[in-house]
Amino acid sequence: MFELRSCSIPDVVELFPVVHRDVRGQFSKIFHEKFFRKSGLRTDWREMYYSTSRANVVRGLHFQLPPNDHAKMVVCLAGEVVDAIVDLRVGSPTYAQSSLFRLSSEVGNAIYIPSGFAHGFCVQRGLATLLYLTTSVHVPESDTGIAWNSVDIKWPLKNPVLSERDAQLPPLAGFTSPFRYITGPKVSK
Repeated sequence: MFELRSCSIPDVVELFPVVHRDVRGQFSKIFHEKFFRKSGLRTDWREMYYSTSRANVVRGLHFQLPPNDHAKMVVCLAGEVVDAIVDLRVGSPTYAQSSLFRLSSEVGNAIYIPSGFAHGFCVQRGLATLLYLTTSVHVPESDTGIAWNSVDIKWPLKNPVLSERDAQLPPLAGFTSPFRYITGPKVSK
């Protein structure tokens, strides 16, 4: 059903679904509750939304603070993005480290991101559409982020187009994280 690939950062996985292609196009499943539960991934999605972004755009690095934090799954429905995550969990062996993924509609892969991570992406060319599934609803007072260039991320863009909000996000060095790393088995909610 899915191939799961671990990341260098604990608890983050890249999912590769079976993609069926024929003369009409392609079809793939991005979520299957039983498979996710068996794999230790959360299944309690509360909100879904999508964004479209043009070439040279960076969005992020975003997250929601507790108690409105969430796990997130991101899949690229059209185009291609370079997706970035940053571990914000105090006590994690990979605290403040980042990882990059190439998400594309052609491959159909997705990233499962647990709570306690900042997330962002960039579009190098064309137009890209990302679908997000989250385990909590958007709460504006809890929605925040860190500056896209305040972490050692090997972004393929040097001077991206940013929103006014993203251009004013504080650096990671000025952020006191409320997230904690939990060792041992994770429990799906």
